[in-house]
Amino acid sequence: MSHTDYDVAIIGAGIHGCSTAYHLAKRGARVVVIEADYPGRHASGVNAGGVRTLGRPIQEMPLTLASSALWHELSQTFGRDLGFYTGGQIKVAESEADIATLQKRVALLASHGYHHEVLIDSATTREILPAVSPHVTGAVWVESDGFAVPYRSVTAFRREAQKLGATFIENWRVSSMAQQGSKWVVGVPQGTVGAEYMVMTAGAWSGRLAHDLGETIPVEPGGLMLMVTQRLPHFVDPVVGATSRGLSFKQYDNGTVVIGGELHCEVDIDAAHAELDFSRLANSARIVTDLFPFLKNVSLNRAWSGVEGFTPDKLPVIGYSTTLPKLVYACGFSASGFQLGPASGRAVSELVLDGASKVPIEGLSPARFGQDTWRTKAA
Repeated sequence: MSHTDYDVAIIGAGIHGCSTAYHLAKRGARVVVIEADYPGRHASGVNAGGVRTLGRPIQEMPLTLASSALWHELSQTFGRDLGFYTGGQIKVAESEADIATLQKRVALLASHGYHHEVLIDSATTREILPAVSPHVTGAVWVESDGFAVPYRSVTAFRREAQKLGATFIENWRVSSMAQQGSKWVVGVPQGTVGAEYMVMTAGAWSGRLAHDLGETIPVEPGGLMLMVTQRLPHFVDPVVGATSRGLSFKQYDNGTVVIGGELHCEVDIDAAHAELDFSRLANSARIVTDLFPFLKNVSLNRAWSGVEGFTPDKLPVIGYSTTLPKLVYACGFSASGFQLGPASGRAVSELVLDGASKVPIEGLSPARFGQDTWRTKAA
């Protein structure tokens, strides 16, 4: 390969890169996706697969609801099983203070016209979670939420994009990026790739790549962990979270329980490695047994970690560069980006092809990190 030209070059083949490639190729664009490892290698492949509209920031709400609608259609659209399961998601309250927090949350959503999160009492909570601890006093509940299998989902987007003509280049690390005339030229080990537009979906590496372009996109790498138990008799249908403690867990059809939720750990971004922190894993296990005491003697089979990109306000960056033409960012999803993948990819395709997203994403724009504003926040 010496030099090949495309309409759009996408850097990074996680769910956002693969979804963007699919939506662009679906509309006839010539697309190349350049991936340093393989599709879904990092955050998109090691996350818990949550498809969650519950608890999302208001700025994300239009995009997350649009993505939820797409998740419910994707298996039929693609003609393949994405492992999408709609058992709902529930966030339990363990105190009166938690109940007050949930009431405030539901009221905030209603003030913006959103009513998908439903506050439920103790009795209804126990109908949904029969095995939950007696101290749980209520919950907020979204019946249409659930989870999907990350690898199946990323692979489905990649394969559908390829069917539509998208090119995927794996194990090629970007060595340079520059604009020559009206086009972007991306250096890779075997030559260069030219494209009219460039889309940055490089996860935890997006901040570094933006810096190489002379732009400040404050995406910092961080590590996240998950653990899985032995197989157990079925006891829970929805994904379960807690109001005032970091927790998210779900039970799969095979009986295993995957436990996560704000399980942060140290990361070596140069080695693309996140180090397991067993003290934090133990704390998360204690939260689980507080909520479901019968799990105290259950064995943990394994734990794993992954690398994710975080922004200072924990909101993703989706939108055009404020300083460089024909460059779009979709990164910094801060540990909750998997669910947004389908609609994020569609929104980015619309930014490139139409100049604007049909779903409002103004609150996620890179423009919110203006240089002066960012220095003030960082000070």
